[in-house]
Amino acid sequence: MNRFIFTVVVLAMLLAAKSLLAQSVPAPSTVKELPGIALPPELDRVLRDYERAWRAGDAAALAALFAEDGFVLQSNRPPVRGRAAIQAAYAGEGGGPLRLRALAFASEDTIAYIVGGYGYGDKPGDTGKFTLTLRRTPGKPWLIYSDMDNQNAAPKPRSAAQTSSAPPPTQ
Repeated sequence: MNRFIFTVVVLAMLLAAKSLLAQSVPAPSTVKELPGIALPPELDRVLRDYERAWRAGDAAALAALFAEDGFVLQSNRPPVRGRAAIQAAYAGEGGGPLRLRALAFASEDTIAYIVGGYGYGDKPGDTGKFTLTLRRTPGKPWLIYSDMDNQNAAPKPRSAAQTSSAPPPTQ
């Protein structure tokens, strides 16, 4: 009997917490875009080099921005680790007018991070957001250790025809 009462109490707490959390999240239309900030030149260089390589569709140049054992953590894809795997993941991507902007950052000695938003072309607003974790050897340029991004909007549902003809996810 005690186990039953405990289970009921835990379930009630979970339901209450879920409803409280759901109420505190503002609707997407009411969320205002956060202002961008200026980065120190050595961190800003990472974003500008990333934009240039992406716009050129240059997977090798993108991979070169990463630490040898770096990660790419893209939406709806498994994690990728290491420059060769990162280059393969970026092959065939890019070529668009990517814009990166910083929302926050911190750096100390050999570790840094940048939190930001991204968009494309002259279209106002951010399409998505990212975090970059950076590392460096003292006196050397910053390299990306991890790049995690995701879109601001949920992916559009795929039709039945797209789902049945889609190739399986790559590993």
